[in-house]
Amino acid sequence: MTTVLSPVSLSHTTCGSLLQELQKIWDEIGEADNERDRMLQQLEEECLDIYCRKVEMTRKYKADLHQSLDDSETEISGLASALGENVSFSRFKGTLKQQISTIKPVLEDLRLKKQGRMKEFFEIQLQISGICTEIAGTGHSVNPTDPKVNEQDLTLKRLMELKAHLKELQNEKILRLQKVNSNISMIHDLSVVMSIDFFETVNDVHPSLIDSANGQSKSISNDTLARLTGVIHSLKQDKQQRLQKLQALGHMLVELWDLMDIPIEDRRKWNHITTLSSSSVNEVSRQGSLALEVIEQTEVEVARLNALKAGKLKELVFKRQNELEEIYRGVHMDVDSDAARQILISAIESGNVDLSDLLLSMDDQIRKAKEQALSRKEILDKVEKWKYASEEEKWLDEYEKDENRYSAGRGAHKNLKRAEKARILVSKIPSILENLTAKVKAWELEKGIPFLYDKAPLLNTLEEYAVLRQEREEEKRRSREQKRQQEQFVAEQEALYGSRPNVKKPLGQSNSANAVIGTPVGRRLAAPGLHAISSGKERRESRVLNVTPINYVALPKNDPASRG
Repeated sequence: MTTVLSPVSLSHTTCGSLLQELQKIWDEIGEADNERDRMLQQLEEECLDIYCRKVEMTRKYKADLHQSLDDSETEISGLASALGENVSFSRFKGTLKQQISTIKPVLEDLRLKKQGRMKEFFEIQLQISGICTEIAGTGHSVNPTDPKVNEQDLTLKRLMELKAHLKELQNEKILRLQKVNSNISMIHDLSVVMSIDFFETVNDVHPSLIDSANGQSKSISNDTLARLTGVIHSLKQDKQQRLQKLQALGHMLVELWDLMDIPIEDRRKWNHITTLSSSSVNEVSRQGSLALEVIEQTEVEVARLNALKAGKLKELVFKRQNELEEIYRGVHMDVDSDAARQILISAIESGNVDLSDLLLSMDDQIRKAKEQALSRKEILDKVEKWKYASEEEKWLDEYEKDENRYSAGRGAHKNLKRAEKARILVSKIPSILENLTAKVKAWELEKGIPFLYDKAPLLNTLEEYAVLRQEREEEKRRSREQKRQQEQFVAEQEALYGSRPNVKKPLGQSNSANAVIGTPVGRRLAAPGLHAISSGKERRESRVLNVTPINYVALPKNDPASRG
C-alpha cells in the first residue's frame, strides 16, 4: 500500500527521510537491488536536471537584471541628452537589485520631466500650427494630432525658441487682426458715404469677417488682406468718380442757376451738391452724400434745367444782341442789325451751335466792343464838340443874314448873347479840327484800322468839312466884295442921278424866309451822322460820317449846349 504524504508532512520532509521511506517501501515490495539501483539512478538524473534548469533560469534572470540596468542607464543618458539635463550616474558596488533600486527613481524622474516637456512642446507647436494655418488661410482647422514633437530635442533652449516664435506669430496675428478691423472700418465708412450694402461687400471677401459668433475667428490670411485692400481701392476709385461726377453736376447747376437767375430759395435745395464743389475726397464723409440715388436726382435736375436753358438762352442771346446794337448806336459804329439777327436765328434753329458758347462769344464781343468804345471816347467827345461848334457856326451865319436881328423883338437879347458866344466858339473851330485830326491819326496808327464814324472814315469827313468851310469862307468873302461893289455902284449912281426913296418894310419883317421874329432858330442835328456844312453843294451835304467797327460800347453823350 502506497503511503501518501500530506503537505504538512512535506514541509518537514527531507531527501534522506524520503529515501529511507522509499527503502522501506521497496523492502516491503521486494524490489531487486538492480532495480533499486536503476530507480535511484533515475532519481538522481531527474534531480540534476531540475537543478540545471533552475541554475539556467537564475542565470537568465541575472542577465535580464544586467540588461535592465544597462537599458536604464542608456535611457537615463538619452533622456538627459534630450532634456538637456546634466545627470551624472555611475554604478556602485552592490547587488544588481540594489543597483536597480538606486537607478529606478532617477529614471522615473527623467521620464516625468520628459512627459511634461513633451506636453509643453505639443501645446506650443499646436498654437504655432494654428496661427500659421490662419495666416496661410488653408481653410481647415488644426488636427490635435498634427504637431509632431521631436523627442530627441526637448531642451529648454529649443522650448524658448518655439515660445519666441509663437510670440512673434501672436504679435503678427494681432497686427493682422488690427489691419483687418481697420480695413473693415474703412469699407464701412466708404459704404456709408456711397450707400453701399456693407455686410454684403464684406461677406463677399470672407464670411468670418461678418459673423464670427460660431467660434470661428476673423480671417487674417494674406488672401483676405489682399482682397480687403482691393475692395478698398475699388471703393475709393468709385468714390472719386462719384465725387467728380457730382462736382461736375454741381458746377453745371451753378452755371444754369446764374444763367437763368434761379431764386436763392430754389438753390438751397441743392446745397448738399454745391458744397461738394470745393471738397476733396477725404473730406466727404456725410452719410449717403455720394449715393447713386443722389447722382440720379442731380442728373434729372440738370436735365430739367437744360431743357429750360434752351428757351432762356435764346432770350439772353437776343438780349445780348440788343445790348451790342445799343453799344454800336451809342458810339456811331455801323452794324447790320437785321442781318445779325437773321444769322443768330439760323444758327439757333440749326442746332449746330452751343447756345452757351454763343452766349459766351457774345459776351466776349461786348467786352471787346466796350474796350474799343472806351478808346474812342475821347475822340467822340471832341467830335461832339466839333458838331456843336459847326451847328453854332451855321446858326451864326443865318443870324447875321437877318437884317432885323437888332430889332427889339422878344428874345432878341438872348440871341445877341448866343451870337457873342457863337463867335468865340467859331473862332476855335480850326484848333478843334486840328486837335481832332491829330487824335484820329494817332488812334488809327495805334489800332491799324481807320476810325469810322457812321460808316465813313472820320478823317475824310474832317478833310471834306475843312474844304467846304474854306469854300464857304471864300464864298462869304466874295459875297462881301460883291455887296461892297454894289453899294459903291449905288453910291455912284446916287451921286450922278440923286437918291431914290427907300420903301420901308414893316417892323419885324425880314427878307430871310427862315426868320419869324427876326432871328434864325438854332437846332441840333438829330441824325447819328454828322452832316457836313456846305455852301449850296447838296452832294457833299448829303454825305455822313460812317464807322464800321468790330465791337462798340454805348457812351453817354454830353449836352453840346452845356459844353458851349
